[in-house]
Amino acid sequence: MLLARLKGKRKEALRNRAQGKRKVRFMEQITESFELYGKQYTLSTGELAKQTSGAVKVTQGDTTVLVTAVISEQEKDYDFFPLTVDFMEKMYAVGRIPGGYLKREAKPTDKATLTARMIDRPIRPGFADGFKQEVHIVATTFVVDGENPPDCMSVMGASAALMCASAPFDGPAACVRIGRDKETREFIVNPTYAEQENSDLELTIAGTADYISMIEAGAEEISEEDMLAAMTFGQEAIAAFCEKQKAFLEKVNPQPKEWPIHVADPSIAERIDKHFDEMSAALKDADKQARIGKVEELKASIKESDFTEEELLAWGSDIAAALKSLEKHAMRQMVIETGERADGRSSTEIRPLYIKAGYLPRVHGSGLFQRGQTQALSVCTLGMLSEWQRLDSIDPEDHKRYMHQYNFPPYCTGEVGRMGAPKRREIGHGALAERALVPVLPDEEEFPYAIRVVSEILESNGSSSMASTCGSTLALMDAGVPIKAPVAGIAMGLIKEGDDIVILSDIQGLEDFLGDMDFKVCGTEHGITALQMDNKAKGLSVDILARALAQAKEGRAFIMKNMLEAIAAPREEISPYAPHIETIHIPVDKIRDVIGSGGKVIRGLQDETGATIEIEEDGTVRIASVEAASGKAAKDAILGIVKVPEVGEIYEGEVVGIKDFGAFVRLTPGKDGLLHISRMANGRVGKVEDVLNIGDTVKVEVIEVSDNGKINLDRVDKPEVAGGSKRHDNHHHDGNNGRKPRRRHNDN
Repeated sequence: MLLARLKGKRKEALRNRAQGKRKVRFMEQITESFELYGKQYTLSTGELAKQTSGAVKVTQGDTTVLVTAVISEQEKDYDFFPLTVDFMEKMYAVGRIPGGYLKREAKPTDKATLTARMIDRPIRPGFADGFKQEVHIVATTFVVDGENPPDCMSVMGASAALMCASAPFDGPAACVRIGRDKETREFIVNPTYAEQENSDLELTIAGTADYISMIEAGAEEISEEDMLAAMTFGQEAIAAFCEKQKAFLEKVNPQPKEWPIHVADPSIAERIDKHFDEMSAALKDADKQARIGKVEELKASIKESDFTEEELLAWGSDIAAALKSLEKHAMRQMVIETGERADGRSSTEIRPLYIKAGYLPRVHGSGLFQRGQTQALSVCTLGMLSEWQRLDSIDPEDHKRYMHQYNFPPYCTGEVGRMGAPKRREIGHGALAERALVPVLPDEEEFPYAIRVVSEILESNGSSSMASTCGSTLALMDAGVPIKAPVAGIAMGLIKEGDDIVILSDIQGLEDFLGDMDFKVCGTEHGITALQMDNKAKGLSVDILARALAQAKEGRAFIMKNMLEAIAAPREEISPYAPHIETIHIPVDKIRDVIGSGGKVIRGLQDETGATIEIEEDGTVRIASVEAASGKAAKDAILGIVKVPEVGEIYEGEVVGIKDFGAFVRLTPGKDGLLHISRMANGRVGKVEDVLNIGDTVKVEVIEVSDNGKINLDRVDKPEVAGGSKRHDNHHHDGNNGRKPRRRHNDN
């Protein structure tokens, strides 16, 4: 027994000791708090998600995001870097329960998808070439305080998590959002949602202290000079955040780790590079499909002639990467040495344009825009404001009036593929076109419509998002949307070999795929409305971006000139197939009269007139109808309901009710008056039904409106009644005209 007790105490002591050790480890936390540009931030690690390769909790204000990085131990035989980024919007972060039947977060929202892309794009270029381990980055929102957005800080968290994991990553990297106060014209770093409301610029810029890797921007037609100033300021802010990360990492002191960096057998490149001239010749074809055919035929020939079956099996991904490198080198040397591109254009030349507004019948608006072998058909649809998109996300914005959707079916590149939900690329390109066009849309008061534009990419050979933007401008103008100014877009590219730099206008797919930069610029003749840039070349400076912006401005002007030749201004009238919306205002206390009990009145009006009616809490009423007569009938009916009849006004109304003492006449929908039996005819009327019946139309005059709203009427053009008839009712009649006889004093 004693021995059992001793063993039990020993086990308990060991258990307590183990728990103590785990507790110490659990509470171990390294934190770096700092203030930059008027906002407070914190980076911390060591407390959460310790089985990951690296995990960092990052906060701005009360907004809190956990960013984890997991690096697989196995090397993958891919000819690309297998990086996956997920941004997880948790509704508990904003104190809400998800909508839908399941009451849990389902597929990512468009905003979550765009944020995941935003994290991926500046992180991906920082990894070492030849690193083939799978990397998975997950950003999970714990708290979103309604003031500080979680997206930019998630990029910093991803960078810090990778650095804590000692990944082969060229960090630290950071991302900042730059706003500009409309009144003071001062730049704001990582503005709050409230500060964004008073900003004419939203520039998201990411990179390292030395170079810029990503740019996203929306603006209210700001100049190239102002945009460059914002970029310069943003680059300085990125450097400041990178310095704070370094201070955090010094505290963490992650242990260096040797990661396997795949190096291909040098004989592969030796065998493939000797086919340089052949590849250069194969690339010189303006037709995309013909060029692809020649290149693929050459690659197949090289594999067959220069490699054995065993080598192809053993070096499959390395051979594919080397062939891609050969194609890339040949294309770039062609541009650098000759100034001529694969399709024969100069660096500033725009591909041939084909532009047509009003391409489709019956739709509310359409525009076909083709540039080279990239073709986009955009279709605009107008609807009631109630048809705007409801958003169920952690973002404060709960709806969108303007919806821009971009579709990229497999057939547009001549391929076979599956059709389904939009992919990240489609969501991103749609968001870019939407951002470019929102600044020029009229406000709700001027144009009370929800607007949806769908861009169908029918052919693609680069710059399809910019074709979508141009085509959508045409569709909006064709639909009669009074935009402030037309918007054109162009995609710029970059070839950088050492000190040799060539900026390309209107890049095609080959130049996007094998070039160093994809820089999309949208704007009006007055200024820039949207930017998007992804950079593959280290050393991209603001000076290079300045050159690209100047060249893009010239290209936009050329494209805009051709667009305005197709349609010079928005149509003066919207399509006859679109709903015509008229806005009126009624007193707030009359709203219930128009709606009626259980919605009976408004449903009746819509059924009777065929119009769609929306009523807001402030008394704003919008009436939509395809036919003008339908809308007018609904408008007149509503005005009739809310109108307060005045003494002396004459109406032709329907008898809707009969009582012993008179008839109720419908003056307006929801408004009845009493025509007393004594005022129905000249002469004595004993029974209402002798003169009027339900459903009869009678002309009446308002003779009294009481304080409580009751209306008394008099009949106009009374008919003559000879003698009248006796009233048949349940009351006692004794010759006193139906009145109760006076009581005499001697009655018992």
